[in-house]
Amino acid sequence: MTLFLCPTPIGNLEDVTLRVLQVLREADKIAAEDTRHTRKLLSHYDIHTPLVSYHEHNKHKKTAVILDWLREGINVALVSDAGTPGIADPGEELVREAIGLDIPVVALPGPVAAVTALTASGLPTTPFTFYGFLPVKGKGRKEAINGILGEEKTVVFYEAPHRLVKTLQELAAAAPKRQLAVARELTKHFEEFVRGPAEDVLAHFEKTQPRGECTLVLAANEKKPAELPDPLLLVNRLVGEGMEKKEALRLASEQSGVPRNEIYRMLLEKK
Repeated sequence: MTLFLCPTPIGNLEDVTLRVLQVLREADKIAAEDTRHTRKLLSHYDIHTPLVSYHEHNKHKKTAVILDWLREGINVALVSDAGTPGIADPGEELVREAIGLDIPVVALPGPVAAVTALTASGLPTTPFTFYGFLPVKGKGRKEAINGILGEEKTVVFYEAPHRLVKTLQELAAAAPKRQLAVARELTKHFEEFVRGPAEDVLAHFEKTQPRGECTLVLAANEKKPAELPDPLLLVNRLVGEGMEKKEALRLASEQSGVPRNEIYRMLLEKK
């Protein structure tokens, strides 16, 4: 009994690995996010393993079923629509439950849209953070956008084509000069990378309707934090301006982040 995580092509069917094809042939069942989509891959490689659906809307019910199969000794291969299962899809929950039951989980290497886009973006690849798909609306979306803009490392995230312009508008409004790359239709015939300042990338897609799933790579926020004041100099200045020493110590501690008793000790040593 083993749960195999099998990455599938993100576009070009030739990108599947030989090992993934072998596992898909030898597994007892294949759990697929979209059986119609996966069937095209299986037909291309003449694989006839039984398919079952496992997606966001049935994951709670199907997780229990798949776990029962695994406990009975059945080997299950998990695939998503495209890319590596468990990345921005419901596979994460199944993996967690299987591990909790001491069921072996084997992850096979293969295509990941986030890494493919990152390596060709021209932006620093380490460190980076991955956000998956952003919330569609509401407070959660606003917090996600603010989080992305504030990251001090390269950010990678996914976006649906019909929401791309809106997302670019939000990014460009806050950071118009921030470097950005949008990767579209990765590994397919019409693969496209649009790179440049956020405002220029937005202008491109306002003129050209985006098609296909998009991966965005945003440069890090390089704003350096304000330099903290020297607590001793600050205390002496405040006292020199007539402030009581106790209050000066309190303010110096707040503004410098150094504990008040530590500042006091430093003052004594200075004397």
